[in-house]
Amino acid sequence: MNPKQTALVLIEYQNDFTSDGGTLHPAVKGVMDSTNMLANTVETVKKARELGVTIIHTPITFTDDYHELTSQPYGILKGVVDSKSFRKGTWGAEIVDVLKPEVQDIVIEGKRGLCGFASTNLDFILRSRGITTIALGGFLTNCCVESTMRSGYERGYDVVTLKDCTATLSEEEQRLAVEKNYPMFSRPMSHDEFLAEVGGEKKVETESRGYSA
Repeated sequence: MNPKQTALVLIEYQNDFTSDGGTLHPAVKGVMDSTNMLANTVETVKKARELGVTIIHTPITFTDDYHELTSQPYGILKGVVDSKSFRKGTWGAEIVDVLKPEVQDIVIEGKRGLCGFASTNLDFILRSRGITTIALGGFLTNCCVESTMRSGYERGYDVVTLKDCTATLSEEEQRLAVEKNYPMFSRPMSHDEFLAEVGGEKKVETESRGYSA
C-alpha cells in the first residue's frame, strides 16, 4: 500500500458525536468505548500523516433551520434535525480538538447527507491527487461510513474500512456491519493492520535504495 496514493478519510469526527455534551454522544458512547475508536483514530492519523498519507476530514454541517433538507425529513436525517445536531458555527459541528486538521490536511465541504461522495468534491480531490486507496473511519459505522464505503467501491477505489475506528448506536449494529457488510465492499482492517500495510510500502521503497529500514 503506497502512502502517497492513500488517503485516510475521517467521517464526522465532530463534537456532537465524539464529546461529552454533544447532542448524539450518548447514543454512540458505548460503542466508542468498546472499540476505543477515538484513541485509535488519533494514533492512526498521527502515524499515517508521518508516512505521507493524505488526511481528509469530511464533516457534515447544516444551517440553523436545516433548509438544505426537505421540510419533512425522515430516517437518520430526521434524527439530526430533531436533535439540532451539526449546525454551522456551533461547538457541536466543530471537529473534535484531538483531531483538528493540520495545514496539510484537506477538509471537504458540502456534506449534507450520508455518502461522503454524493454532495461533495471528494472524488475530484482524490483523483486529482492520484489517490487509489481510501481508508475510512468515523460515524456511523452502518450509515455514513458504510455509504461512503459502497460509493468508493463502485468508483473503483481500493477501499479499507478501519473496524476499530468506527462507532454506531449499538454493539449489534456494529458487529453486523463489520462482519457482514464491510467484507463485501472493502477490506476490513484494524488500525494496526492498516498502519503496517501502509508503512510496509515505505520500507520497501527505502530498501530498494540500498538502505535498511
